[in-house]
Amino acid sequence: MVQGKISEIHGWAAMGPGLKVEPWSYTPRPLDDNDIEIKIEYSGICGSDLHTLKEEWGPTMFPAIVGHEIVGKVITKGSKVTEFKEGDLVGVGAQVYGCLQGDCNACSHDLDPHCPESVFTYNSKYADGHQAQGGYAEAVRVNANYAFKIPDDIDPVHAAPLMCAGVTVFAPMLRKGVKKGDRVGIVGIGGLGHLAIQYAHALGAEVVAFSHSPNKRQQCLELGASKFVDTSDKDEVDAVRHTLDYLFITSNSKSSQYSEFLSWMAFEGTVVLLAIPEGHMTFAPYDIISTEVSITGSMIGGVNVLKKTLEFASQNNIRPIIEKYPIGQVNEALQHMDKGQARYRIVLTHEISG
Repeated sequence: MVQGKISEIHGWAAMGPGLKVEPWSYTPRPLDDNDIEIKIEYSGICGSDLHTLKEEWGPTMFPAIVGHEIVGKVITKGSKVTEFKEGDLVGVGAQVYGCLQGDCNACSHDLDPHCPESVFTYNSKYADGHQAQGGYAEAVRVNANYAFKIPDDIDPVHAAPLMCAGVTVFAPMLRKGVKKGDRVGIVGIGGLGHLAIQYAHALGAEVVAFSHSPNKRQQCLELGASKFVDTSDKDEVDAVRHTLDYLFITSNSKSSQYSEFLSWMAFEGTVVLLAIPEGHMTFAPYDIISTEVSITGSMIGGVNVLKKTLEFASQNNIRPIIEKYPIGQVNEALQHMDKGQARYRIVLTHEISG
């Protein structure tokens, strides 16, 4: 078995619930024959990180190093790894293992995040009992299938948010078959929404951006939206009722808003949830029956979808708008994001040497 180069991984971990992380180190699991070891250069901050740190989605296994928008260079590879060499620039998203077997109902449908054997990048455990730790650290070890070469024309710092935010918005567009001429609405113009506009526009859709922040109007149009709707303006909202083929909800909208969302849909339209708001959605069954609208959800994307996400971004010049913080200021960055002040993704920069 190949030995990894970093026997003790130093990072920033939460010791308990709350938006505070501190220096901490751990001994990584042995490098499997199909694993690679990555020296991390950039790590994006995702909303999932904050939810996990605050235990808003259930118990967190502390100490916990979060972060699942990782970009860095391969420094060690297992004996059976052939697709990577040392020095390759790669990205890692929210999943680090899945069985990828043909008889797996999830993996065989490119839904490997739902694989019964899946291991997520943090707050998850491998079959051998080792806890997975994320990207707010100097290095990470993952199964090689869940590392992805970064296209040469994408700056590594911009690649990081594509590993989760990018695939989260693009995966359902691929599955649902969004195409030229479709009228696609995006609710919430933030870390997910600003990328959703770009992906939908590049697919040829007519994009309608919905936000309660009118100061985002011009930027949405520049990103590819055909129309911006200020959701506090009744006339603007009324003008788009019953017109959308798809509506991607990227914000933690209130449960009472879903009846309103459904009224924007054309017959047989599809509403796709990409965020996980608290509580339950509330709407009248008649709202669905009378329009034959479907409501569905989507959770990140599997190996094949993530590869397509990066390729499509490369081909269509899709890039996140980011703010950079050095890893030593991670606590300030977490607070900045928690206050909703980030425009639009935060990327932590790690010390890069050699």
